[in-house]
Amino acid sequence: MLSKLLIKNYALIDALDISFDHKLNIITGETGAGKSIIMGALGLILGNRAESKHFFDEKSKCIIEGHFDVQHYQLQDLFQQLDLDYDDLSIIRRELHADGKSRAFVNDTPVTLQTLKVLGERLIDIHSQHATLQINTEAFQLLVLDTVAQHTDLLQDYKQQYQSYKKSSQELKDMEEDLAKSRAEYDYQQFIFNELEQANLQEGEQAEMEAEQSQLENAEEIKRQFHAAGQVLQGEEINVLDSLKAASNAVQQGIRYLPSAEHINERMQSVIIELKDIAAEVEQIADGVSMDEERLTLINERLTVLYDLQKKHRVDHVEGLIKLREELEGKMQSSSDLEEKIEALKKSLEVVFAELQTKAEKISLNREKATKILEKEVTQVLARVGMPHAQLRVELKRLDKFKSTGQDEVSFLFSANKGQSLQVIHKVASGGELSRVMLAIKSLVAKTSALPTIIFDEIDTGISGEVALRVGELMEELAENMQVISITHLPQIASQGYSHFKVYKEDKGEKTKSNIVLMDKEERVMEIAQMLSGANPEATAVQHAREMLK
Repeated sequence: MLSKLLIKNYALIDALDISFDHKLNIITGETGAGKSIIMGALGLILGNRAESKHFFDEKSKCIIEGHFDVQHYQLQDLFQQLDLDYDDLSIIRRELHADGKSRAFVNDTPVTLQTLKVLGERLIDIHSQHATLQINTEAFQLLVLDTVAQHTDLLQDYKQQYQSYKKSSQELKDMEEDLAKSRAEYDYQQFIFNELEQANLQEGEQAEMEAEQSQLENAEEIKRQFHAAGQVLQGEEINVLDSLKAASNAVQQGIRYLPSAEHINERMQSVIIELKDIAAEVEQIADGVSMDEERLTLINERLTVLYDLQKKHRVDHVEGLIKLREELEGKMQSSSDLEEKIEALKKSLEVVFAELQTKAEKISLNREKATKILEKEVTQVLARVGMPHAQLRVELKRLDKFKSTGQDEVSFLFSANKGQSLQVIHKVASGGELSRVMLAIKSLVAKTSALPTIIFDEIDTGISGEVALRVGELMEELAENMQVISITHLPQIASQGYSHFKVYKEDKGEKTKSNIVLMDKEERVMEIAQMLSGANPEATAVQHAREMLK
C-alpha cells in the first residue's frame, strides 16, 4: 500500500508530506484546491511523462517520493525480473529539473519510465471519472475477464508463444516469396550455369593462350630475329665471339708482365663461355619456332569463346566468369536448401499451432467461467447502489484465428431498467450509470487481483443521496482487504472514510500554495457540514454531519 507520499516543488505545491492509512482514505477540497495536482504528482512516480510546467520554483528541482509497504503482496519475483533490490518498504522517487531532465529511482536504483510503469501497475490502480470510457474498449473488457479468471501465467505463456508463432509465420512467408523468386529465375540461372560449366573455364588459361597466340602469329619474325642474333654472335666472318677471343688473347699476353690483372682474363673467359651457351640457345630457339596453323586455329576459337562470354556477362577476364559460375551454383544450391528450411519451418509451426490451440482453448474456457462470476457480482453490486434491475451480459465469441489475446472477441451488454433490452454498454448507460458499473467492476477486479491500492478520483459524477451512501459503503467494504483512496465531492462518501484529508489553497507572499491536512474528528464534522450546506453551515447541517460520521 501507499504509506507515504512526499511532494516538493510541484505546480502549486511547495512541500507536502502525506501519510495514508491502510483502509479507506478520503480526500476532499474545493474545485481547484490542488487535488488533481496531487494525483498528477502520484502519476509521475508511476511512470507518466513529465512537463516543464510542473515547478513551484523554477530554480529548484521537483521531487516526488512514494513509500510503499509491499510485504504482503508477493512482489519479490517482479523485483527480481526488473533487476531491482526488494524491500518490504520500497521507495520510488522521481526527480525533475527545469531543463527537462528527469531521473527515477526504486530503492535508490536508477530505473526507466517503463520500469516504473510495470511496477506501478502492480501497486496502484487509479480510477478517474474519465476512466469510465475504458469500459467501451475490448482491451479493457478482456482485461477484466482475465483478471477475474486469474490465469495470468497461462495468458503470458500464450502471448509469448503467439509472438513467436507470428514471427515464424512471417519468416515462412518471406522464405516462400524468396523461393518463388528463385524458381522464377532458376531456368535462366541453370542455362547460364550450364553454358559456363560446358566452357570448362580454367584460371590463368586466357593469359597463357593469348601469349601462345602471339607466338604462333609471329613465328617467322621470331625465327628471323633469333637467327640474326646467332649470326652476330658467332656466324659472321667477324662476330662477337671471335672478337672476344682476340681480346682475350691480348689480355693473356699482357698479364705475363702484369700478374695482378689475372682476374680480367678469368672474367673474359667466363663471358666467352656464357656467350657460347647463349649463341647455341638462340639457334635452338630459332630452329624450334614454327608456324602451326592448326594450333593457332584452336587457340583463336577458344579465345573467341572466352571473349564472347566475357562480353555477354560484362566481365574483363576468365576469373570473373569463374566467379559468376560459382555464384550461380551457390544460388541454385541455396534454392534447394531453402526448400528444406521451408519444410522444416512448416513442421515446427504445426507443432506451435497445436500448442497455441490448446492454450487458447483453456483461456476461452476460463473466460467463459469468469463471465458468470462477473455478471453475478456486478449485478449484485449494482443493486446495492440503486440499480436493482440493472443487468450486465458478457458476450464471448470464439474466432477461428489467433490474436495476441487469444481466440475470443468480447462485448459487454447492459440494461439499466426493467424490460429494457440489452445493448452495447456505452450506447445505453448514462454517466452516473457508467460510474456505478465501473465501480462494481473495479471492486470485483480489486478482490481478484490483490492490488495493494486502488484510487477513486471523483468517480461520483451523476450520483447523489442514498446511492452515494451505498457507494461509500461499498468503498468501505473494499477497504477491508486493500487500501482505498477516494477523492470526492459527496459528503455521503466522505463520511465513510477511516482517514480524511482536506486539500486547500492559501496565499503566502506573492504566491498561492496548495496544502493538505489530516483532519481530526471536529474538523471532519465541519468539512462534511460544509459539503452538505455550504461555507457557513447551520446547526442542523453540523448535526447531520455528526450523525453521518457515527
